[in-house]
Amino acid sequence: MKHLLLIYGGQPGGRNFRMLEAVRDGISEFADEVELREKPALLADIDDLLWADGLLIGTPEKFGYMSGAVKDFMDRTYYPAQDKVDALPYAIFVSAGNDGRGAVSAIERIAVGYKWKAVAEPLICVGDPDEAMLGRCRELGQTLAAGIAYGAF
Repeated sequence: MKHLLLIYGGQPGGRNFRMLEAVRDGISEFADEVELREKPALLADIDDLLWADGLLIGTPEKFGYMSGAVKDFMDRTYYPAQDKVDALPYAIFVSAGNDGRGAVSAIERIAVGYKWKAVAEPLICVGDPDEAMLGRCRELGQTLAAGIAYGAF
């Protein structure tokens, strides 16, 4: 069985959490092939990252940047993960009040240092997620789960 780590910043009940629930719904369709470990970014650690065959990062946009919780996860795991997570497939989803580009850009820059491999376009939702956006979130979860389950990434 493959392992998918889903980390997130933000608060339960917020916009990012609604997106996270939809992403989780998409992943659940591959429950027989993929084990999901979902954690708030502040509680995720290097053991979680090393366990993962794929990574999904959800963050609200905070002051044009990723959440402090997601940045904290990266700060704590970056050096211990060096040369241990090369080519790890990852994807990002962002709930934004502005345009989300700053959060995505910052995560992508740091991901280069980890040597992760982006496997989907970042998903940015400006404002409240509507049903179409939540559908795209489900598809993002399905895509990453299917890709690691069947060796596409």
